[in-house]
Amino acid sequence: MHYRIILLIISWLAFLPGYGQDKPELLPELLVSKDGKTIRTSNDWTNVRRPELLRLFEDNIYGQLPQDFDSIRFELERQGQKAMRGKAMLKEVDIIVYRRGQSVRIGLVLFVPANTSKPSPVFLLINHREKDNTDPSREIKRAFWPAEEVIDRGYAVAAFQVGDLAADNPKTYDQQVLRLYPEQLKQDNGMKAIGAWAWGASRVMDYFETDKDLNATQVAVVGHSRGGKAALWCGAQDERFAITISNDSGCTGAALSRRKVGETISDVNTKFPHWFCTKYNQFNSKEEDLPVDQHMLLALIAPRAVYVASASKDTWADPKGEFLSMKYAEPAFQLFDLAPLPIEEQPPVNTPVSSVHLGYHMREGGHGLELYDWKQYMNFADTYFPSISSDHYINK
Repeated sequence: MHYRIILLIISWLAFLPGYGQDKPELLPELLVSKDGKTIRTSNDWTNVRRPELLRLFEDNIYGQLPQDFDSIRFELERQGQKAMRGKAMLKEVDIIVYRRGQSVRIGLVLFVPANTSKPSPVFLLINHREKDNTDPSREIKRAFWPAEEVIDRGYAVAAFQVGDLAADNPKTYDQQVLRLYPEQLKQDNGMKAIGAWAWGASRVMDYFETDKDLNATQVAVVGHSRGGKAALWCGAQDERFAITISNDSGCTGAALSRRKVGETISDVNTKFPHWFCTKYNQFNSKEEDLPVDQHMLLALIAPRAVYVASASKDTWADPKGEFLSMKYAEPAFQLFDLAPLPIEEQPPVNTPVSSVHLGYHMREGGHGLELYDWKQYMNFADTYFPSISSDHYINK
């Protein structure tokens, strides 16, 4: 009788969302190529598996990320030498991209540490929230973009609005960047809003490479929630970004889709049909049919650095699934002789863990980007960017 009860319980558990879906044997193989070849070296990863995975993510989830445009221009709209009581210099830059008679204008807010003798590393936020979160006057200050604290630690800090690239609206998302690439709207694997935001981050990087006050080899791209989804896609695609940071990005961000915990693919495509490519709808409630899962997206960032953050009460984003993605991405980093995270199980709340190239924490609280999160990201960058003198930092 007890044996039958146990079998019934196991059978019932098997139908619960997420039960057993954190097992690596249920995930698509990270280090096996499409033709069945085992990936054993960093060269195999770079030349064989990485291009395959990029194409799979393009064709099935995020859409193409076009790189062709006719020209790009940078206009310095405003510069202030005494921002933040003399600690920083403010630059407001318009980045204008032209293609086939159309243009798009990206507004960038940038603060650079004052009184430094060398180019500064940069934290770039993909801001999907209200513009006053990144107020250049600093009359409004929010933890979502704690510019003063970042400057105090010796980093430049920048942000752009996603609305300059694609409105977060299913009716109007195609009125900015996609005017330059109308052919994308006709293709099942054409990019939509998330792809446009990632594309925009790369155009900001184009500007960073021209600014002598910045170290463009030391740039961290940061995104929260849907912005975190875009940051991961940007970091996977654009190898110029040294660190990619995902904050509470959840489904089609850092969390494993096959767990089906919290937000699911069907939820995303139903509520936000303007985010991902049209073909992604084929996997609504069919996560097992996807040829990829999100640990592979994190792996695409190797051998550069990636940091994933969760929040203890943000069950919609599936914190455990975000952590497991990090763990199952580790083999790609190990091909480059890079150390994995120093733990096997998800750490307790407010207990950050990291190796040099991989970082993770689960903050206490709900869905949001807080000062605690930013402090961990800066601590991580302190180690990853060893050329920055530690005596510049305060408030660790």
